[in-house]
Amino acid sequence: MKDWLEWHQDYDDESSELSGRLRSVQQSIRAHLDAHPDGPIRVISACAGQGRDLIEVLATHPARDRVTARLVELDPRLAETARAAAAANGLTGIEVVEADAGASAPYAGAVPADLVLFCGVFGNITPEDTEATVRALPAFCTPGATVIWTRGRHDPDIRGQIRAWFTEAGFEELAFDAPTGVAWSVGTNRYLGPEAPAAPERLFTFTSYLT
Repeated sequence: MKDWLEWHQDYDDESSELSGRLRSVQQSIRAHLDAHPDGPIRVISACAGQGRDLIEVLATHPARDRVTARLVELDPRLAETARAAAAANGLTGIEVVEADAGASAPYAGAVPADLVLFCGVFGNITPEDTEATVRALPAFCTPGATVIWTRGRHDPDIRGQIRAWFTEAGFEELAFDAPTGVAWSVGTNRYLGPEAPAAPERLFTFTSYLT
């Protein structure tokens, strides 16, 4: 089994691919916050890890006090790091739930959300679970919500299919960042559909399918 705490250490190297992906995700988070200068913003994050993507943005963003977020992370060490970072930055609206992000139950009461983060998920589940999850995401979104997701170029490279699944599920693509020479890519999509029925009890099984 992969040691996810050790894996996160690459974030501390600004030249690493993981740091590059983080910067891209954070750019999309900032864009969403900047586009919503008034009113509350509800966020959920699946497989949130240490929560660096959202917490580091909110630490200095003017929207920080308007954001309530639920971060779902199974690894207790990563969850505790996220809690400590949120507390250190005075982000009282962030809740970190230690639970299986592949189940729908941990998101109850926090969805539908305005900003949905599925970063570091699709590269660690099967293509079948990826498709099922994308098609279930409308249940987690308010109309007009932004979804940010990541997936590497690993075989099988299903990034094109993921983008098509989002379109079929009622999303428009706002951005797809896939720089030449790196393995990562970041997608940003807006939900165009109406409020959707509840998601199934099980979205995916995190298997470290691709490492």
